[in-house]
Amino acid sequence: MAEKTKIGVATHEEIRERALQIARGERRRQPDEPKIWFTSLESLAKVLSEPNRKLLRIIDERHPSSLAELGAMSGRKPSNLSRTLKTMSQYGLVKLVPGKRGSVAPEVLVRDLQMDLSVVG
Repeated sequence: MAEKTKIGVATHEEIRERALQIARGERRRQPDEPKIWFTSLESLAKVLSEPNRKLLRIIDERHPSSLAELGAMSGRKPSNLSRTLKTMSQYGLVKLVPGKRGSVAPEVLVRDLQMDLSVVG
């Protein structure tokens, strides 16, 4: 079974402070820590909505060579896809690979996610 990428939820300030501590050498990134951080459950839900997960499946299974091709496969407009995929790439879920004549081919980087969530504390 493929390794699952761990995700976490923390405030902007907590994520920033953690990154600064790592950069200053005050903290080491632990193997069991999340690799992808969201600032809220709402942002996680938007990025990983059912339509966006369907989009990831299409990319992973059919390997479109451009956003136009992905638009034809998914029924979504290229402008909408561009925004969605840029957001997903910022989270490290997809990679946007430059292609011929300015085209961009999306590639899925993460297939399985794992999340530990404390409801109190």
